Amino acid sequence: MSGNADDFEAAIKPSAADTVASFTERKGFLARLQHALHVNPALVPLFVLLVSIFLFALLLGSRFLSPFALTLILQQVQIVGIVAAAQSLVILTAGIDLSVGAIAVLSSVIMGQFTFRYGVPVEVAVAFGLAFGTIIGSVNGWLVAVMKLPPFIVTLGMWQIVLAANFLYSANETIRSQDIEQNAPLLQFLGSTFKIGADADGRGGATFTFGVIAMVLIFAFLAYALKHTAWGRHIYAVGDDPDAAQLSGVNVKRTLISVYAVTGFICAIAGWALIGRIGSVSPTSGQLLNIESITAVVIGGISLFGGRGSIMGPLFGALIVGVFTLGLRLAGADAQWTFLLIGALIIGAVAVDQWIRKVSA
Repeated sequence: MSGNADDFEAAIKPSAADTVASFTERKGFLARLQHALHVNPALVPLFVLLVSIFLFALLLGSRFLSPFALTLILQQVQIVGIVAAAQSLVILTAGIDLSVGAIAVLSSVIMGQFTFRYGVPVEVAVAFGLAFGTIIGSVNGWLVAVMKLPPFIVTLGMWQIVLAANFLYSANETIRSQDIEQNAPLLQFLGSTFKIGADADGRGGATFTFGVIAMVLIFAFLAYALKHTAWGRHIYAVGDDPDAAQLSGVNVKRTLISVYAVTGFICAIAGWALIGRIGSVSPTSGQLLNIESITAVVIGGISLFGGRGSIMGPLFGALIVGVFTLGLRLAGADAQWTFLLIGALIIGAVAVDQWIRKVSA
């Protein structure tokens, strides 16, 4: 009997290998890549940007790789980049803002009209323009957060209202570049250029504008705010699941209103940069900024479903558009090829986003 009991106890005694359950699952290359892109969504647009630069460098050589050409890309995308930074905040909350371009243009018109029509000091006029952009964005946020109206409908309507107000207020008149240069040069400040790496005679080197510096600073500030502040974490939480965010203590209404207000403010900065870029105050400028900003955001890997993406992605997205535009132009290709390739990139970016989202599904 003793031997049988010992055999029975040995049979039911668990071995050391059985005491710990193993949940380790060996992942293939695609699964690891999918997870890496889920954690770092800006990797895809960064990869596309580097590959496109490499290909155009092989095709065009020094014509494309020159400091002048590369910094020209930055100058060309600075307005779209600034507006894309603003658009990114809204899309991270699972919304969309179709009024960003109109806000930028109206803000620039206000700056110009306050200076030349009313004789307001140019510094005050710029402040008024920035304030108007912030107020319009706040109204959008209030309608979305408090009135519970769909962001698409709200901003579509605001786009029409602001666009009409822009033409009515300005009487469709352009303030000439010469007048601004003589009487209010501050309006053109963000278009002022400076060189880095030029020789003693001022030749060569890379040419930058203060608008490019403003774009980089805006992205740097938003990158810090989204990653290291409670406000940034609340934006992601609201975009991922507003009901769960509310239950966890996030003030969803206040977060949404603040996002749209900051968006309006950044768009007003884009309006100021627009004056510097084109030299004049024109109510007909920047008509496609809403579409171009959404393009940069989508190519940049920010999910249209909200709650996922890196703020640096839209910067890469804007640069990708700039690289393709300049590269194809230098290659002598038809301009329609640019639209064709950008359209393919948009569809590809959405497809990649859907594939990456399966990680968290």
